[in-house]
Amino acid sequence: MRGVLREQYELLFGRAWSVWAAALLVGTLNVFVFAYDRPWTASDGARNWGDWLLVGLCVLERPDLIAPWLYSGSILNLGALAGALAAALLSREFAVRVAPPGELLKGGVGGLLMGMGAVLAFGCNLGGFFSATSALSLSGLAMMLGLSVGTYAGLRYLLWEVERWPALSRGKTYTFAGPGPEGRGAQPCVGAVLLLLLVLGLPYAYSRSGYVPQAGFLLFGVAFGVILQRSRFCLVRAFREPFLTGEGDHTRAAALALVVSTIGFTILKFTDLKDKGEWVFPGFWIGALLGGLLFGVGMTLAGGCGAGSIWRAGEGHVKLWCAVALFAAGASLTRMVLAQQGLMQKLGSAVFLPTVIGWGGALALIVVVMAAWYLFAAWNEQSQKFSLM
Repeated sequence: MRGVLREQYELLFGRAWSVWAAALLVGTLNVFVFAYDRPWTASDGARNWGDWLLVGLCVLERPDLIAPWLYSGSILNLGALAGALAAALLSREFAVRVAPPGELLKGGVGGLLMGMGAVLAFGCNLGGFFSATSALSLSGLAMMLGLSVGTYAGLRYLLWEVERWPALSRGKTYTFAGPGPEGRGAQPCVGAVLLLLLVLGLPYAYSRSGYVPQAGFLLFGVAFGVILQRSRFCLVRAFREPFLTGEGDHTRAAALALVVSTIGFTILKFTDLKDKGEWVFPGFWIGALLGGLLFGVGMTLAGGCGAGSIWRAGEGHVKLWCAVALFAAGASLTRMVLAQQGLMQKLGSAVFLPTVIGWGGALALIVVVMAAWYLFAAWNEQSQKFSLM
C-alpha cells in the first residue's frame, strides 16, 4: 500500500499533467461554475481588490463594496492563488523568485495594461474572451481578435528590446525558500496541510458562518489553481507561442476547452437554466477590440494573463506579484474614470449570437472559429510561417 500511495503521489505531483486533460477539465469546470452561479473570470475579483485599495486611500467612495473574502470573484482568485501555492509546494516547485528590475517593471506595466484592457472589454482573456464566447456573446470573438493583434505587437516589442535595449532585462535573479538540495525539505508536508485547509477547513468555516455559496466559490477556485499549476495550461501561451516559437499545443488545447465550455453554456441557456443574456457584454466592437489589444500587449509583457498571473504568483514569481497588483489597481482606476466620464455605455453593444443567427448557427460559428484556430496552430507548427523566431 505504501508503494501504491507513493506511485499515485508521483503521478499527481511528480510530473506535469497533460495539457489536453487540463483543457477538458477547465472547460468542464467552467460550465459547472456557471451553473453554480457565474462563469470564471479573474478581472472582476482583481478589480474588487483594487477598489478596496482606492477606498482605503480615500480615492474612491463605494459604500456598497463587498469584502474580498466574501465577494465571489475575489474568492475565486484567492482560491486559485492558494490552490496553485499548495500544488507548487506538493510538487516541490515553490520558490520566491525575484527577477531583475527591468523584468519587474515589465510585470507592473503589463499588469496595468491588462487592468485597463479588462475594463474596456468587460473582462480579461478569461471573462471577456473565454467565458463571453462560451456564453455566445459576439464581444468574445471581437476580444479574441484584439488579443491576437496585441500579443503580436507585444512580441515585436520584446524582440526589439532584445536587439536594441538588452540591458533592460539584464541582472541577477534571486531565489529564496526553494525546496532545498535534491528536492528535499518540508514543502510537500506544508502543501498537504494547506490543501486540507482549503478543501475542508475554510469551506467548513464559511458554512458555519452562513456563507455556503462562498465555500463553493473557494473550492472552484482551488480546483482551477491546482489544474493550472500542475498542467501549465496557459491562455497566454495559446496566443503567444504560435507567433513566437510556433508551438501550438496550448492553442489547440485552448480551442478544445472553449468548445467544451460553449456546448455546456449553450445547454444551460437553451434549457432556461441560465438567463440567455447572462455574460453577454455591451462591448462589441470598440470596447472588446481595443480592450483585447491592450490586454494582449500587457499579458505578453507580464508573462501571464489574469488567471495565469495569479497561479504563477502562487508559485512565488515576484514579477507576477507586480503584475497582479497593477492589474487590480489599473482595473479599478480605469473603471472609475470611465464611469465618471459616462463612457461605460459607449464602448459598444451587446450582441447575443442566437438572436442574430439562431442557436444552431451560433454554436456552429463558435465551433468553426475554434476549429480554424486549432488548424492554424497545427499548420503553423509545421510551416513556421508566422513564427518570429
